[in-house]
Amino acid sequence: MSSRSPALTRRATLAMGALALAAGRASANPVERPDFAAALKEADLTGTFVLIDGRTGSVQVADAARAGRRYVPASTFKIPNSLIALEAGAVRDENEVVPYGGKPQFIKAWERDMPLKEALPASSVPVYQEIARRVGLERYREWLAKFDYGNRETGAVVDRFWLDGPLTISAVEEARFNLRLVRGELPVAPRTRSIVRDLLKLESAGEAVLYGKTGWFAKRGETSIGWWSGWVERAGEIHAFALNIDMPQVEMAPKRVAAGKAILKLAGIYG
Repeated sequence: MSSRSPALTRRATLAMGALALAAGRASANPVERPDFAAALKEADLTGTFVLIDGRTGSVQVADAARAGRRYVPASTFKIPNSLIALEAGAVRDENEVVPYGGKPQFIKAWERDMPLKEALPASSVPVYQEIARRVGLERYREWLAKFDYGNRETGAVVDRFWLDGPLTISAVEEARFNLRLVRGELPVAPRTRSIVRDLLKLESAGEAVLYGKTGWFAKRGETSIGWWSGWVERAGEIHAFALNIDMPQVEMAPKRVAAGKAILKLAGIYG
């Protein structure tokens, strides 16, 4: 049995906690990876990539300044939006069919009613707009505060704030949000987290499983931004990431995932 007094034990515990906190803060300082930047340049892309090691908290980036700059999240917001939809009861589960509204859409595949399990991978804007109207602005403000998501701003238009702004978030913040999601650190039920995690699964390579969501912010008079945000799980370890690039043409869309995968391979994380 230990001879240490309870007071000494408490002081030692507090000291260890302080050291751990300090170490976590230190490890969160972004480290520039020239090879990440070179991979983006080779793909003829201007942008940033953030990679966070879930075990050490280390943050590796291409272009740290841009990694900390906030942009409209566009369809990467479907990650928190799906969590909110389930928690708020806007949809019962991933199988409830949500109407798209019957109007012509930018992408023909969106012109049908869908459940979450189809709407998220298809990135259906009209289905998520219907969900947004069910949730309402007040509940979005509450959930964005709970999630500490970006600048937390919704403005006054409930079904456009993540598409046109004013909601913005940085690549570093997106990667950290993803890490909190997969670790179970967000204030949502385990069932909700499990459903959304499964919907975000893209593919696997050996023991590594890749999860993610793309996005594209396009608004007249502003720089168009392409996103890819997610994480990799492998052998019990988690690596969260977020990429954003200047994407003035929709034809550049495939480059988001291609460049992101190239960087994940460089890092020895996936592929």
